[in-house]
Amino acid sequence: MRRSSSDILSDILYPCGGKPKTACARHSSRRHRRIQISLALFGLLIATSTRADWRIVSVQSEQSSVKGLEHRHVVSENSLSGDRASIELALFTTKSCALRVIDQPTEQRAALNEVMEREKSLAGVNGGYFNPDYKPIGLRIADGRTIAPWQHARLLSGVLIGAPRNVQILRAREFSGTQKINAAVECGPMIVDQGSPVRGLDATRTARRTFAATAKDGRAALGFSSDVTLTDLSQILTTQFASDFKIQRALNLDGGSSSAFWFKRQTGSAFSIREEKTVRDFVAVAAK
Repeated sequence: MRRSSSDILSDILYPCGGKPKTACARHSSRRHRRIQISLALFGLLIATSTRADWRIVSVQSEQSSVKGLEHRHVVSENSLSGDRASIELALFTTKSCALRVIDQPTEQRAALNEVMEREKSLAGVNGGYFNPDYKPIGLRIADGRTIAPWQHARLLSGVLIGAPRNVQILRAREFSGTQKINAAVECGPMIVDQGSPVRGLDATRTARRTFAATAKDGRAALGFSSDVTLTDLSQILTTQFASDFKIQRALNLDGGSSSAFWFKRQTGSAFSIREEKTVRDFVAVAAK
């Protein structure tokens, strides 16, 4: 006689049949718990194996008036949901460009596009975290001057550094503060490390994001993304969207309504995505 799935499950849960005695009940209870744990692990395995990958749909680029600096617009698609995300990158070489932090300590703070034009910058994004009273959270160095000190906090897991000869992203434990630094923003979390996605990032909250990235060959980038989770952004940035720029490290900057991006084209016009609220500081690319 063919048995139903409910009969089979009953035998698994209650191998003694009927209403078991106390000893058998304890045995069945333990067995039930083991089955529940096994099912949970199986569900986790299935979720992991079916995790969506991001693939590059299109890449467009435009040049700056300065050699070694370009704007790339990257569109990615989630293979499972079909959702799309766009990334704006200001890619530059440290041979021809330098990193700056532009601070706005007083009221009447201007928007990114206004500050970039005024400072004759080539590209820029919003900077690090700040309090409601606009006091910076974490280390800030602008034009070689320390504006805010180093701060120990779980969220502030890395620091973006602009030195005379290079641009680096360091983990908090790697930072010594002994080298000559022109610009620095302590922020986080780290979203790419050693060319791989960082584990444990938030996978539920979507928002606009701003980030900085570095490669091995002396190239760096400031970037902006449409609404994605930190996990998604980490995966997108480790997708090989350009043969000449493989991200080794990427650091999340202040996101959400603070996110903004600006790039000055070769023609003199600008590509601009404005922030939704006033921010304390900006990270800019300037000609050397």
